[in-house]
Amino acid sequence: MQENANLSVLIVDPNQGMRGSLQNMLNQSGISKVESAINASMAIKQLGKRAYDIILCEYDLGGPSGDGQDGQQLLEDLRHHRLITASTIFIMLTSEGVYDKVVSAAELTPTDYVLKPFTVEMLSSRIKRALERRTGLLPVWQLAAQGKPVDAIRACTTAAIASPRYALDFLRLKAELHVSVGEHAQAGSIYRDVLAERPLGWAELGLARTMVAQGQVEEARDTLEQLVQANPRLMAAYDLLARCHEKLGATQDAQKVLEDAVSISPHMVRRLRKLGEVALENGDALAAEKSFKQVVSKARYSEFRNPEDHVNLVKALVTRGDVQGASGVIRDLERSMRGSAEVDACKAYSSALLHEKMGNGSAAVAELQMAASAARTSNALSSNLRIGLAEACLEHQMDEQASNVMMTVMHDVSSPVSVDEAMGVFVRAGRPDLADGMGAQLRAQAQILLGVADEKRNMGDVRGAVQTLLEALHMAPGNLQVMVAVAGGILRQVNELGWDHTLSEVAAEQIERLRAMDPHHPRLAALTEEFQQAKRKYGISA
Repeated sequence: MQENANLSVLIVDPNQGMRGSLQNMLNQSGISKVESAINASMAIKQLGKRAYDIILCEYDLGGPSGDGQDGQQLLEDLRHHRLITASTIFIMLTSEGVYDKVVSAAELTPTDYVLKPFTVEMLSSRIKRALERRTGLLPVWQLAAQGKPVDAIRACTTAAIASPRYALDFLRLKAELHVSVGEHAQAGSIYRDVLAERPLGWAELGLARTMVAQGQVEEARDTLEQLVQANPRLMAAYDLLARCHEKLGATQDAQKVLEDAVSISPHMVRRLRKLGEVALENGDALAAEKSFKQVVSKARYSEFRNPEDHVNLVKALVTRGDVQGASGVIRDLERSMRGSAEVDACKAYSSALLHEKMGNGSAAVAELQMAASAARTSNALSSNLRIGLAEACLEHQMDEQASNVMMTVMHDVSSPVSVDEAMGVFVRAGRPDLADGMGAQLRAQAQILLGVADEKRNMGDVRGAVQTLLEALHMAPGNLQVMVAVAGGILRQVNELGWDHTLSEVAAEQIERLRAMDPHHPRLAALTEEFQQAKRKYGISA
């Protein structure tokens, strides 16, 4: 048991007696570094301060009162917000007899789950098994965490020979690492080799993901439809299948797939949110209301609540004419979440929607003014909410507010909204003049940013220069000068600081766009050769 002495464990359980019993069991197994949390909120705060080797988490965290997140929702938050790493051992403890809850937990891939009641020997054996697997995979995880995916890929091959019992784990890791550096074809070959030996759901799902990444969306859809028939509880397959339907313009099919998934595993908050969004897009306000009510309820005790869920619920209720229900949701938002520009914007926007439905135009305008003002100072609002807010402003001839809100979208480098899509908001509203004005303003700002990037580069801040160049690209994506500067800046960073797959993809895209727009550009050949040299330097496949 001496090997367990340095392990740190976090017990997450609302029951004092169970926490004491678990600590006693761990002590008998030679583990003395044990801390406890009584609910998900406390666990998240503790994990924000330090890491633990093992987390023992009770599924039913609500306890007798039934309030608080459950273990599945906690695990969802921990993985999504990267509060735990791949090497963290997460063991779910449950006495639940309801199978769909077990499925919900299992789809988020805890290391293991243990059904109560259990003995010291049983818990010790599960921890030992998890530790052995972690020891085998840890060298690869460490290389990946250090930003050395190519080395990690090589390590998978040698480690699989040294630890054949984890051969499948290493193949899976290797494929995921190929995906992380954009080598989707190589990942697909690994998945196909695995499937040639035996049908495994994760390999079929991985293969479908590589298809989507390579633009083979119809083939991926067909593969996934067969996969969910053969593995009806492989929940991630439903999510990807819904995405395929969306990409193909079949949003009704996407909604149906998500509804099927929710009927099997009803506790995944992000899936419920996606279902609500798709239902709203399809004009199915009843389904959207049902989904967002569940999202608001399930996320109530999360440390990562999103006030936009309340906005979407108000949209659904207003569409259905339920003014009283929408008013109650706004009061709940005001009562339960305060103190941020994001919440202020969501409350004002929701109130504007309600006033509009009730025919109070002047009150709606006043709320939209407050929402637009708050949106300018919040970095947390989604692009979709900002676009909806801008469209609402345009409906009330609030040109300045609409332009200001859309400008915040264009200043957000992480926003998926392109310049053309942003301009489309004004064009659809019959205001191409506003689109032209915004375009001119963005081009001028992009030129200023090019100068700022030059200053940062001259001062040795290579990363800062690239981030500034990406801001310029977001504002002026078709500008040749910006495209050349972005490609060159990224290649300079890669050569000086190491391979970065995400940035390298951006550089490759700019080089190809430059080739399409101006095949005789004087910088094209040099950029192309520099990019190939960087790939050879870091062993990246062509």
